[in-house]
Amino acid sequence: MAYVPGVALLAALAVGCSAGSDGSATDADSKPGGPTVTTAPPGKYRTLPAPCRSVPGSTLKDLLPGVAELSRQQQEKALRGSPTITYDTDRKVGCSWKSDAPDSTRNLSIDFERVVSYDPLVSDDDRARALYVKKENAAELPGSATPGTAPEKGAPKSAGGAGEEGQEKGTGKPGDGKGSADPSPSTSDSAGSPSGTPGTPGGGGEDLRPRVISGLGDAAFLDDLLTRAGSTAQHRTVSVVFRTSNVIVTVRYGEQPALVTKVPDSKELQDKAQALARKLAEVISE
Repeated sequence: MAYVPGVALLAALAVGCSAGSDGSATDADSKPGGPTVTTAPPGKYRTLPAPCRSVPGSTLKDLLPGVAELSRQQQEKALRGSPTITYDTDRKVGCSWKSDAPDSTRNLSIDFERVVSYDPLVSDDDRARALYVKKENAAELPGSATPGTAPEKGAPKSAGGAGEEGQEKGTGKPGDGKGSADPSPSTSDSAGSPSGTPGTPGGGGEDLRPRVISGLGDAAFLDDLLTRAGSTAQHRTVSVVFRTSNVIVTVRYGEQPALVTKVPDSKELQDKAQALARKLAEVISE
């Protein structure tokens, strides 16, 4: 019985400690939390169009003249196109077409990329803008340091080297001053039209050099690359890249004439590639 008061005292102390601990927890819970973090808004586009169905059949026949010479069954197969193999069709899709004609081979490809930012502080649009600027810098457009083409704040800097295609042997762009696919005068004279000559504007004074394009999406540029290796025919590829909100679209349209001495016409390829790009901008907005 002499130990009963001691036991009671220990029990009282235990109750007091428990009460103090609960009070501290309550006080801590009642304190205001940290600063509220505002999440960047998502991009405008959540889905991508079906690429192989984005180009009307009539447009494809105009871009791929060789298709008209095929049988009906072969035409249907050629116009269906070949889907680009991607690991995430919700983020990136594409399609390509090709036609062979007696005078030349033409190829067309389109790619849609929906940019998603996984950084809550960076919006999808800002991430897409940075990616687009990186592509434009890689194209090394003449006079790309002019206002409107410089990287925006937060955009990654260009590596300073030429694009992957521009590093190939025997490459050249109209008016870039770095040479052309074939330095011999006879080759450029055989272009068939003034606009087929690398490094010069079209016959009407139109500038056909790689450049920034206005009135297409939020930002756009055109690249024109002429390649030739050894004695093979020359191949010209015109690329139009544009951004609309968080989607980046790339159109590549190329031609390789059957004759080694013939240079693909810049003006025709550029006009058709731009026209298609504007149609695709409408398709995305639908």
